[in-house]
Amino acid sequence: MPVTISISDTFDGGNIKFVEQRVNPDDASVIDVIAHIKPDVYTELEEMAHMQYFAFRVTLGGLLSLEQEEQKVNYILANAQDVSYPEAWSGTTVFYGSDLDDVDGWKRNLTTHYGDGKLSWQQTHTRNGSLYFSYFPPFSYARHLKLISQCTPHAQVGTLGQSLEGREMEFITIGSGSLTCWIIHRQHPGETMAEHYAEGLLHRLLGIPTNGDTTGDKVVQEALQKFTFYIVPCMCPDGSVKGHLRTNACGANLNREWATVKPGYTAPSLERSPEVYHVLHKMDETGVDVCIDVHGDEELPFNFISGAELIPAWGPRLQALHGAFVAAYGRSNNSMQAAIGYPPPESAEMVLRYMNVATNQISQRFNCLAVTLEMPFKDCLTTSDPDVGWNPAQSRKLGATVLEALVQVHPLLRDESEFWKTLPAEDAYVTTTDDYESQMTSADKDEPQFKMLKKRFYSDVHEIHKQSAANN
Repeated sequence: MPVTISISDTFDGGNIKFVEQRVNPDDASVIDVIAHIKPDVYTELEEMAHMQYFAFRVTLGGLLSLEQEEQKVNYILANAQDVSYPEAWSGTTVFYGSDLDDVDGWKRNLTTHYGDGKLSWQQTHTRNGSLYFSYFPPFSYARHLKLISQCTPHAQVGTLGQSLEGREMEFITIGSGSLTCWIIHRQHPGETMAEHYAEGLLHRLLGIPTNGDTTGDKVVQEALQKFTFYIVPCMCPDGSVKGHLRTNACGANLNREWATVKPGYTAPSLERSPEVYHVLHKMDETGVDVCIDVHGDEELPFNFISGAELIPAWGPRLQALHGAFVAAYGRSNNSMQAAIGYPPPESAEMVLRYMNVATNQISQRFNCLAVTLEMPFKDCLTTSDPDVGWNPAQSRKLGATVLEALVQVHPLLRDESEFWKTLPAEDAYVTTTDDYESQMTSADKDEPQFKMLKKRFYSDVHEIHKQSAANN
């Protein structure tokens, strides 16, 4: 009986299309498995079908019958050049693990390579059975429901409404403070690290590991006294189950559904984006004093904060709040940094085209600090660990340590004085850049060699790839 390999994606968040299996033309002992990433549903507003996230299961058999100790397999994603962010493949390493429920046991395959428009890696299988591969370890719907159940004894758990496919839009409310803090996660379903972040935040804030006892955590106690928290662990449950990168069940990119910016395209709407519609309606009811929108970024190997620069309400106050929050976060968790991130928009006129982005809309609507938090799909270069890279455990820790930053900026959030004139220098606003390789030095020069990324804003797809995807 020869070695058999079967590829499937029929699990929560699975995404792959098997194309073919062949003997490697250069080494007959190696098997090549060719596959394609499946696209999201077509996005009307952006006129493209997003794709980049993948997750699939490999079931291998036949090793014992051949008395064969191992089988090398090359996995090749042949349509990698057609994804939303092909530049992001450089430096990417694929995750693998044998247990969907034990994501902390997953590691990265360091042979991952992008070339000739294909993403490939070689895995040496040493036993029969199943192995999973993914762009980032999944956060399944079952795990989501377990998280909601864990929260229920320790906080108010409710639903804001339902998604297009009837899944509940759960939210958790806790705290007695006069200021309202909203934290939303995973608008883009393929950014699974965002819900791992939510898990870390909620476990600490609600004391889930200690059966609800947070008396020994002074930061939690202070946060609960200062804030009333509204936390949405998953903004896009339908897309999460379907294995989408950026869209819900009908192809809406939820982080472009917070306002109407295009004639004839009303947003948010119950027909296209009920997830945003219900959350924004509740925000209007509660008010917002600070909001964090948690995401993952394919391209930059850093954690960073993106703000609401140059919206009509932007000025010294919001700029100072942004700087103070980022600085405070960096003090509470050394994997957060201030210098690298999306470059701010070039003009106030340009920003008006992006008032449908959550951070911009919320900051303007409530005149408050609103930020987008981005975590890397890659290894985080500020706290590098290539074998595991940025991973679920680190995402949870980053979620847990946001509380220190929120407590530190609390006195400033609704301060009506010109407080920005007296803030310490270390809390100053920093203009971000995506030039993260500026310190590289060539072999024959002592001066830095700059490698600028193609500029984009608010995680938008580069126009050249947007046009290419629309034509495919």
